Amino acid sequence: MNSQIYCNSLTKYSRYKTRVVTVGDLPLGGDNPIRIQSMTTTDTMDTIKTVEQSIRMIEAGCEYVRITAPSIKEAQNLENIKKELLRRGYKTPLIADIHFTPNAAELAARIVEKVRVNPGNYADKKKFESIDYSGNDYEMELERIRERFTPLVKICKEYGTAMRIGTNHGSLSDRILSRYGDTPLGMVESAMEFLRICEDNNYFNIVLSMKASNTQVMVQAYRLLIKKMQENKMNYPLHLGVTEAGEGEDGRIKSAVGIGALLEDGIGDTIRVSLTEDPEFEIPVAKNIVERYSNRATHQSIAEIYSSISELKYSPYDYKRREAKEILNIGGHNVPRVIADFSDKPTITPATLFSVGYNYSVPTDKWNITDQACDYVFVGANSINFQIPGTLGLIYNSEAWNNLKDKTRCYPLFNYREFLNAKNKSSEINFVCVTINDLLKVQYDDKIVFVLETDNQHGMAEQRRAFIELMQKGINIPVIIKRNYEGISEEKFQLHASTDFGALFLDGFGDGIWIKQTNCTSSKNLNSTAFGILQATRTRISKTEYISCPSCGRTLFDLQETTAKIRKRTDHLKGIKIGIMGCIVNGPGEMADADYGYVGTGVGKITLYKGREVVERNINSENAVDALIELIKKYGDWVEKE
Repeated sequence: MNSQIYCNSLTKYSRYKTRVVTVGDLPLGGDNPIRIQSMTTTDTMDTIKTVEQSIRMIEAGCEYVRITAPSIKEAQNLENIKKELLRRGYKTPLIADIHFTPNAAELAARIVEKVRVNPGNYADKKKFESIDYSGNDYEMELERIRERFTPLVKICKEYGTAMRIGTNHGSLSDRILSRYGDTPLGMVESAMEFLRICEDNNYFNIVLSMKASNTQVMVQAYRLLIKKMQENKMNYPLHLGVTEAGEGEDGRIKSAVGIGALLEDGIGDTIRVSLTEDPEFEIPVAKNIVERYSNRATHQSIAEIYSSISELKYSPYDYKRREAKEILNIGGHNVPRVIADFSDKPTITPATLFSVGYNYSVPTDKWNITDQACDYVFVGANSINFQIPGTLGLIYNSEAWNNLKDKTRCYPLFNYREFLNAKNKSSEINFVCVTINDLLKVQYDDKIVFVLETDNQHGMAEQRRAFIELMQKGINIPVIIKRNYEGISEEKFQLHASTDFGALFLDGFGDGIWIKQTNCTSSKNLNSTAFGILQATRTRISKTEYISCPSCGRTLFDLQETTAKIRKRTDHLKGIKIGIMGCIVNGPGEMADADYGYVGTGVGKITLYKGREVVERNINSENAVDALIELIKKYGDWVEKE
C-alpha cells in the first residue's frame, strides 16, 4: 500500500501499529486492546462525590478516569482523590484535564498518571482576531509557547507521566486560525507544534487526539494527522472521540459515525464517547462500538487496492460527494434517499406508514408528512389498496411489479440476473440488487439504480471497494447502500448501522440508505436511525442539531436538564445548530460550528452567542432559554410549531 494512505489497508482489517505509551500500570497503543475511558462530571473539590462517581465508571468498564483541574486548587485535590480511590482498592489510572492553567498542569503531572492539554488554549490565546503574521512574528509566538510548555514536558518526563495533546476543532488559537483557517490541517498543525517541543526534550510518552463535533472534520483531521506522522516517522497512539456529541439517540449515532469510521480502518488506541449524560452511561456505548473489532481480522478477503492516493478517484482528506447521474429523485444533486423495508409485513395499511413519517388523517382524508418521512418503501409482493402520499414511491419485487395494472410511482427491484433477462422494465427507474462481484456483470442503461449489499464481516470496506471500482471505471450509476442486521440489541443495531453507513457517507459515497433488520428494533427507531446517520454525516439535514458538551467539574449549570428544556422548545427548527456549553472552556471556540450558542459564564449566569459573536452576557439562567428563543426570532430563524 502506498505510504500516503492513512491506514494499513483500505480492504483488509488491520490495526494501525503505534508505539506503546505507559499510563500507570495500563499501557495503550501497540498490540494492547483499545482502551475505554470517560470523564467525571462532579466538582473536583468534592473528593467523595468524585471518588464514588469514578468507582461507578470503573465498575462499568472505564479503564482511565479523567478529572478536570481548571485551577491549582483542583489540581492539588487530585492527590486526595487518588488516595481515597487507592484506599478503596481502585488503582485505575487518573488523567488530569487542563486547559488554560500551566501551573495546574505542572502540579497535576506530579500526582496523576496522565495529563491532557489543549494546544488551542494552553499558553496560547483566542480572541477571534485575524492576525497577519510575518515569518519572524510566527516564530516568536512559537518560542513564547515553547517557554511556557517546556516545564510541563520536563516534569512529565521526570515523573513518568503520560500526556495527551488534545486538539479541539472549536478551540484553535488565533495564531493557527490566521495561518491555516478553521480546517483539519489547522488542527493537525496545532498538535504538531506541541509535539515537536516534546520531542526536542526527548519526551515521547504522548497520545494525540483531533476532536470535533463535525464528524467530517474529525475523521479528516485524524487521517491527516497519521499522514503527517508518517512523513515525520512518528507513530503516536490516538485517542478517538466526537466532542459535544449530545445526548440519547443523536449522541450515540454521532459518536459511532465518527469513532467507528476510524476504527473500521484499524485506527484508534483508546476512545471516549462524549454524551450529555452521566459518565457511567458512556461506557457500555463505547464497549459496544469497540467489541466488533476483537475478531474482525478473520473477515472474508476483499481484493486489495494497490493504487496511490492520487489514483483512488476520491480524497480521504477532503469531502466531495461521488458524482452520480440523476435518475428520478436519486443521484445528482439530490440528498441521499431513505428506503424503508416492509417486505416482511403480512399486510400494509395507512397506519403502517406512521412509523416512517406519514400520518394519515381519517377526518380530512389527507396525509401529514414529517421532516423524517422516508422516500421509498419496499413492499416486496404486498398489495397496496390505498392511495399513497404524493411524495412516496413504492418498490416491488420484479415479478409483483410486472403484474401491477397501475404502475404509477411503483418501481421494480431486480437481482442482476433477473435484470439481464427481464423483458419488462420501468421507463423511470429500475432498482438492481448487486454485490461487489456483480457490478461488472450488469448491462448498464440510464434507468438503473444499484442497491449494493454485502454479507462480509468487514462489509464497509467491501462496499467502499465497490464504490472505488465504479469510480475508477467511470461508471456514474447512483448507488443505494443496503445492510442487513439480525438478532442484536437495539443499541448495538443503532451503533453498528451508524458505523457501517456513516463511514461511507463521510467519504462521499452513497445516494441512499436502506436498512433491513430482523428482531433488532422497531420500524420507527430504524427510520429515525437512518435519518440520524445522514444528519450526523451532514449529508441530509432533517432536524435541529444540538452540539452539547458532556458535563464535567467545570460545568456551571445542569447540562442534561437544560439541554432537555432547549430541545423541547426548539426541536422543530429543522437545520438549525444550537451549541449548549457548560463553561467558557468549551464555549466561544465551540460556537464556530453552531448557529446559536448557550454558554455558562458564571453560577446562574448564561451568555448567548450568534455564531462566534457574543450577543448578550450574564443573563439569569431562569430567563436564559426564553432569551435564546428571542434571539433565534430576531435573526429570522424561528418558525412556530404546528
